Amino acid sequence: MKRGLVMEGGGMRGLFTAGVTDVFLENKIVFEGAIGTSAGAVFGCNYKSNQPGRVLRYNLKYGADPRYGSLRSLLLTGDFYNKDFAYREVPFEKFPFDTETFQKNPMEFYVVCTDVETGRPFYYRCEKGDAHDVEYMRASASMPLVARIVEVDGHKLLDGGITDSIPLKKMLSLGYEKNVVILTRPKGYRKERGASGTIVGVALKGYPRASLAMKMRHLTYNQNIRFVEEEAERGRALLIYPREELGISRIASDPGELMRVYELGRGAGLRALERVRAYLGE
Repeated sequence: MKRGLVMEGGGMRGLFTAGVTDVFLENKIVFEGAIGTSAGAVFGCNYKSNQPGRVLRYNLKYGADPRYGSLRSLLLTGDFYNKDFAYREVPFEKFPFDTETFQKNPMEFYVVCTDVETGRPFYYRCEKGDAHDVEYMRASASMPLVARIVEVDGHKLLDGGITDSIPLKKMLSLGYEKNVVILTRPKGYRKERGASGTIVGVALKGYPRASLAMKMRHLTYNQNIRFVEEEAERGRALLIYPREELGISRIASDPGELMRVYELGRGAGLRALERVRAYLGE
């Protein structure tokens, strides 16, 4: 059976996922494929490049650096996370992404974006780990209101969490029958309709299908999590959750908070390790 890794987004809640995946990497847990949405994409790519700890190191170093992410960058460029610094200097100069290992690793790696013209999820397979692939990762993590639409290969893309926060169904469609799903919300969480969906929906009024998708996001998410839970009961998914709400902002930068959430992820990964090995048949 093909074994897959599915990683939810959630901004800096993604450091929980990074903690879990670092434990898996350190313990040689192998997947034939992985897919990530938003933070699950920009952090999860380090699984294929075999770089445990990299996500934590660069976020601790630059999380509070205004060149990395700041209101100033948002006002000047339209992106809270600065495109040039966060997606060029950091991955290719400051904390180099191991593109050679990424390319040699046979594990398939997919990211989820939202196509603002269709209002539907857009899936892209990253094979090189180069600047072109990083643009799709950036698109996957480009949260409405704090990021511009990313245009790449003729597509207009935003955060994949708008349309497919937990892309288990996509992995099943690709033939992955055993999937470990890392969630960044505790067991039983359901999204409620909030003002942000309406506000973003209005901001996307030039793209009516994306606007509708944003307004309906709470319903889409709740349908998605119910599907994931049902698949877990069928044995096609093993779920790893935080024990309680992580209590961290999507754009948090305080080193203590980043470390706290990462360590919670490591703890969850260690607790789940033998269960994951048994599930995957290792």
